[in-house]
Amino acid sequence: MTRRLIALLLLVASWPTLASSFTIEQLMRSLAAHPGGSVRFVETRHVAVLDVPIVSTGEMTYTPPDRLEKRTLTPRPERLLLERDTLTLERDQRRMSLRLGNRPEVLAFVDSIRGMLGGHHQALERNYLMQLQGSPQRWVLTLYPKDHEIAALVQRITVAGQADQVRSIEYLQADGDRSVLEVEPVKP
Repeated sequence: MTRRLIALLLLVASWPTLASSFTIEQLMRSLAAHPGGSVRFVETRHVAVLDVPIVSTGEMTYTPPDRLEKRTLTPRPERLLLERDTLTLERDQRRMSLRLGNRPEVLAFVDSIRGMLGGHHQALERNYLMQLQGSPQRWVLTLYPKDHEIAALVQRITVAGQADQVRSIEYLQADGDRSVLEVEPVKP
């Protein structure tokens, strides 16, 4: 009995060391090494003024270092293209473009997405406090805005993944609305 108790105490005493062995730097290196590609997504938006969530589906393609395309198929088609510092939305035969340099708070939010996908630790650290939990095989990174202009848009961003792939992104907006984007890699 005493040996078991000692073994249990040693295991518990070493737990903080084991839990902290996976670092944000290691995660970012792993994400940076991912070549990009396409994923299918299901996005569920919980909006306070609606009784039921809005669910959309489609496909996203990330091409490092700064091109992200989101093609929504349902409930209605739309295309969102983020390329360098320009965000373009196409819907219902209309097209709108926004230069992100004119909106620093939006650029910081967009950089959170690109920073995660590209493994750019400095880009994330510039605008967010980061908290990592888990292991290289299954991890959760939570981003908390440092800047009040970003915090006016979003309370936190929670990104979960497996190895070098992002599997879900949850945005909790400052107004309490919430969006969850779940992704599944497209098989080649």
